[in-house]
Amino acid sequence: MKKILQNINKKPKWLKTKITVGSNYKELKTMVKNKNLNTVCEEALCPNIYECWERRSATLMILGDVCTRSCGFCSVITGKPIWDDPKEPLRTAQAVKQMGLKHCVITSVNRDELADGGAKIWSETVKLTHELNPECSVEVLIPDMKNKDDSLNIIFKSRPEILGHNMETIPRLYKSVRPQARYDWSLSVLQKSKKFGLKTKTAFMLGLGETSEEVFELINDIYKTGCDILAIGQYLQPTKKHLPVQRYVDPEEFKIYKNYGLELGLKWVESGPLVRSSYKADLQAKMSMS
Repeated sequence: MKKILQNINKKPKWLKTKITVGSNYKELKTMVKNKNLNTVCEEALCPNIYECWERRSATLMILGDVCTRSCGFCSVITGKPIWDDPKEPLRTAQAVKQMGLKHCVITSVNRDELADGGAKIWSETVKLTHELNPECSVEVLIPDMKNKDDSLNIIFKSRPEILGHNMETIPRLYKSVRPQARYDWSLSVLQKSKKFGLKTKTAFMLGLGETSEEVFELINDIYKTGCDILAIGQYLQPTKKHLPVQRYVDPEEFKIYKNYGLELGLKWVESGPLVRSSYKADLQAKMSMS
């Protein structure tokens, strides 16, 4: 595999994005602010926000903006959540309608302090979003729910068009990248959702210290769950308090992993430096429903 010596203090040219602020982007930006909505597009500093919002595809974040976990890569605040809004599912569904979204991705912080992990709020949100937006496909990106069947089944029964849960990284790096998560839990979430009959999706990052052999093994494990869609992107350090970037992965290496996943039998692999879990999610939804 091609090796490139890099200065990791300087981002390579392939990570530069073109900022195009169109009318759709401006409209969604205003709505998000006025409706006091949380979006992972903004919270996670996504580089594709301009492109996705211009296509009227956005990722809303429910259950507040404070997470009970302290993942080493994530810019969302860690702490004791105080968010408690039983009307949030309806507000979210109404926001999707007002924003005119064609495809909506809904995600959340981890709420480990709740008995069901927030599963009932999740279920109600998906159901109301479908009810108020019959022509909008719904994709969920859920936490692992500690792999509890009761919580997972509550969400599964709401029947989102796509059920996503991110692996994030290779098992060796879980202690630093996802210290309160478990690799086997995440694989199990994908297996269970697929067994339930849902279209499944996951994503992971490169540049945290993984080897190419470990990446191939991770893709193999993902394929064995029956997962349909995989997204692979470059890790970018959100602040100096987060894990440092170990290397910037060349676009050609991303192509190798994409081809490998497709050859295994994954239905869709999105792989590139700027790819995030919800990148081109609207196009993937159309594919999965065709």
